[in-house]
Amino acid sequence: MSDDRSAGTPTAAAEWLAGFEAVIGTSAPGPEVTEALLNLAGVAAHDSERIAAPIACWMAGVAGVDPAEALERAKQYAQHRAG
Repeated sequence: MSDDRSAGTPTAAAEWLAGFEAVIGTSAPGPEVTEALLNLAGVAAHDSERIAAPIACWMAGVAGVDPAEALERAKQYAQHRAG
């Protein structure tokens, strides 16, 4: 039997998130928000270390900042740090 988790397919992620929706009581983000979150995670991880990626996304969510706006702020912050 095939294990989609090892393949890391988008379908596996979509299935996992669909199941998690039921557990957490909210819907997974759509494609645009997902892309912004992944890019935000990428900026945080590349400007710092991997652990910053999920924490930055969590911080944006708790602060109520739109993921696209959080991404722009993260890019500005990374540029500022680079000098």
